[in-house]
Amino acid sequence: MPRGLRVVPEAEHRPAEPSLTSRQAASALLPFVDATHQGLLLLDCRGCVLLCSASASCLLNAPHASTWEGASFRKVLRAFRALAGSAWPELLEHVRHAFELGASGAFTLPCRDDLIELGLYAVSGYGWAITLEDVSARRAAEVSAAELARLDPLTGLPNRLLLRERLDDALARFHHTGDGCAVLLVDLDRFKPVNDTFGHPIGDALLQIVADRLRSTLRPTDTVARIGGDEFAIVQADVSAADAAHALARRIVDLIGRSYIIEGHLLTIGASIGVALVPADGTDAGKLLKNADLALYRAKLDGRGTHRFFEPEMDARMQARRKLELDMRQALARREFQLHYQPQLQRQSGALSGCEALIRWYHPERGLVSPLDFIPLAEEIGLIVPIGEWVIRQACRDAMTSPGHMSVAVNVSPAQFKSDRLVETIISALASSGLPARRLEVEITEGVLLQENERTLQTLHRLRELGVRVSMDDFGTGYSSLSYLRSFPFDKIKIDRSFVKDLTSKPDGEAIIRAIAGLGKSLGTTTVAEGVETSEQMQRIRLEGCTDVQGYLISKPVPNDEILTLVSRARIPA
Repeated sequence: MPRGLRVVPEAEHRPAEPSLTSRQAASALLPFVDATHQGLLLLDCRGCVLLCSASASCLLNAPHASTWEGASFRKVLRAFRALAGSAWPELLEHVRHAFELGASGAFTLPCRDDLIELGLYAVSGYGWAITLEDVSARRAAEVSAAELARLDPLTGLPNRLLLRERLDDALARFHHTGDGCAVLLVDLDRFKPVNDTFGHPIGDALLQIVADRLRSTLRPTDTVARIGGDEFAIVQADVSAADAAHALARRIVDLIGRSYIIEGHLLTIGASIGVALVPADGTDAGKLLKNADLALYRAKLDGRGTHRFFEPEMDARMQARRKLELDMRQALARREFQLHYQPQLQRQSGALSGCEALIRWYHPERGLVSPLDFIPLAEEIGLIVPIGEWVIRQACRDAMTSPGHMSVAVNVSPAQFKSDRLVETIISALASSGLPARRLEVEITEGVLLQENERTLQTLHRLRELGVRVSMDDFGTGYSSLSYLRSFPFDKIKIDRSFVKDLTSKPDGEAIIRAIAGLGKSLGTTTVAEGVETSEQMQRIRLEGCTDVQGYLISKPVPNDEILTLVSRARIPA
């Protein structure tokens, strides 16, 4: 039996054997012990009960704690056996092991609908202390907290943590049974404008409805989780071929794209989806999520509102994109960017009135990198702001070498207008270069005015107060150009090159150019026809009344040191 503890048979037990001093000490402690929620049994070295608290007596189903005073360890074991039920063999082994080694330990005992935590603690030279505590409520709270930690509080869907567990389970089933699965990443299209326009409460309500729609289209064996602000992930179980994932993705695109009515507002969003399959696209959770994300990125590039499956080439393209991003981040420091200038010709006088600054990137290994390749990426990653600041400063410095009547135009992106530094950058560039403000022209597209309209107009008016000229670029390609002309008095309207290109093939091209030129004349605004490449186009532009022209017929973009040569021989091409 337990070392240092002899179980006394009932016939041999003498209640008076425990010392009177030990009993008195235990009795003195009893009021304090009863005040705690934890039950306590104190045994002497012979196994006799010195003290049993009221809580311990209740847990052991004894009517009165006093009935335990002087009881043998055998009686304690019988009470434990009645308490443990089917778990008794395991409990007995645990108790035996603890007493044989004279070591403390703890054991959780399932008892009916409760959980009892039993602790055994050796007290050297005195005996043992046994604690009993009903931990059912605490364990239930722990389980509830663990479950809540795996759920998104807004939608009630699993979060990223639970998604990963479910995906790991699906992969384990695949390795065991060969059953495949699919991972779908769903990103909401046009959600940010809804959030910005109507506020976060409407945006949150919209996310909750989207979550309900996603639940409705899945089977009980599938999992849908919210893993970001407007991004969801789905683990589709038992997928043996791409057809099942294809069908689910199409259903989701259709379902999410249907209109929503929230607090009287009619809202329309969409969904882009990337899909990765097990085992074709990986059998590791991290790799599958990465590949689904690459496919999602491709779906966005292809116009959104669609789905794409992962293809190995996507990873190669992404690696190339990351390399381009790294090179671009170093290009400013390495002074690899240059500015070329395309002249604008004043039709009536035949003189060059100004130039548009166009950025060029000469990479030591890639050679000349097209702006079509790096400008969209720069806007996406936020690098367009420091690049745009460099363009403004360099254009102002270069313009000081041109005749005083010529202006220089710089394109400013929507991201630059979001930056609080735009006006300060222009003030600094003008001051450091000495260029008069009237010779600097800022070109914006309608995309700038589509966001934060009031703030954008304030910035434009600040520029006008400085004396800087403001042009509307690519006019006619948006859907609300006329309202913008009413909200801000632009100095120049640049007619998009697509209308000039269509002059010889589409009869409505002339009508559109004539209307814009007439509008500019009425408003007292300069109108520039972009993309003029042939004498025939030039002749038609002259007839329609545009004041200025720009294009390869006048000159291709050239380095700054060639501008003076162009100025000296400027004339209106025949």
